[in-house]
Amino acid sequence: LAYLPRKRTKKHRGKIRKFPRDDQSKEPHLTAFLGYKAGMTHIVREPERPGSKVHKKEIVEAVTIIETPPMVVVGVVGYVDTPTGMRTLTTVWAQNISQEFMRRLYKNWYRAKKKAFTKYAKSFTDGKGKEDLKRQIDKITKYASVVRVIAHTQVSKLNLRLKKAHIMEIQINGGDIAAKVAFATDLLEKPISVDKVFEQSEMIDCIAATKGKGFEGVTTRWGTRRLPRKTHKGLRKVACIGAWHPANVRFSVPRAGQNGYHHRTELNKKVYRIGKGADPKNATTEFDLTQKTITPMGGFPHYGVVTQDFVMIKGCCPGVRKRPITLRKALFSSTKRAALEKISLKFIDTSSKFGHGRFQTEEEKAKHMGTVKKTAK
Repeated sequence: LAYLPRKRTKKHRGKIRKFPRDDQSKEPHLTAFLGYKAGMTHIVREPERPGSKVHKKEIVEAVTIIETPPMVVVGVVGYVDTPTGMRTLTTVWAQNISQEFMRRLYKNWYRAKKKAFTKYAKSFTDGKGKEDLKRQIDKITKYASVVRVIAHTQVSKLNLRLKKAHIMEIQINGGDIAAKVAFATDLLEKPISVDKVFEQSEMIDCIAATKGKGFEGVTTRWGTRRLPRKTHKGLRKVACIGAWHPANVRFSVPRAGQNGYHHRTELNKKVYRIGKGADPKNATTEFDLTQKTITPMGGFPHYGVVTQDFVMIKGCCPGVRKRPITLRKALFSSTKRAALEKISLKFIDTSSKFGHGRFQTEEEKAKHMGTVKKTAK
């Protein structure tokens, strides 16, 4: 039956329902990040799997590119444990908050009075406000059992039609509470790049809303068997939807309805590369020395050019291009050999994804085509 009910999710951005287990022996670190799905391409690499048929042989694998501009921390939250779950103790906000964060707080920005956080920001100018801020931080240090930061994406750095930032809480794991609070307050108003959270060859989880398909029948939605060819009134149906009594249809019977746009978490995706947006060679490898960026020729279809940092993960992930993808450190540590393998890429494909795509770079295409009418002038 998978996950019921199969209806449209209320959360467009993937929600982290559980963070990884805290290990206080490690240094304080962030456990999640937000990115935007750009598209897919493929890579060539040689796996290190002694005993396997593909050991040290070239294989081609599909990869997804998720653009991850730096996130900005604007708040620190402390939680206390209660018999009924965690409760918010207090929240400390930054003095300067960007407009893209503020836009998310309003339904209609241009008609709004834009008063949010104005009094709070003024409190930083006098001694009383600073004392109150220190008191709140000390309160978190003394009583809180979990510390999280409130961070937002910088959508202005992307070539999307978005103006409102996506906001999320990111839990801080590692170290005692005092170390966590010091780590969190030091991050206030600072951008965090994705390479500070994840690293190459690490396993991560992807959380997002899947691609919406609309209203679909039982055969597509549940994969039920088609009825025989001569069936009256169609064959992509369920023949019997239940007994006479009880005189209702059980929840477990496949029915037609909404398919797609469900909230889903996919576990253990391997990070193949974390690239820097400013690097003109972020798609170059040790074996392929061609100077090229990760954006394929003509851009990613329906997305465009990747100009910011990016994460390359193995295989696919839920959601359509441009959709926010929540990346979380792996909830369950995998001990499979594939999970522990160190990744070394030989080739990253940057040919056009809109057509047959024969050329990796504009220079290669110009060299092959020679002088054409467009470049003759």
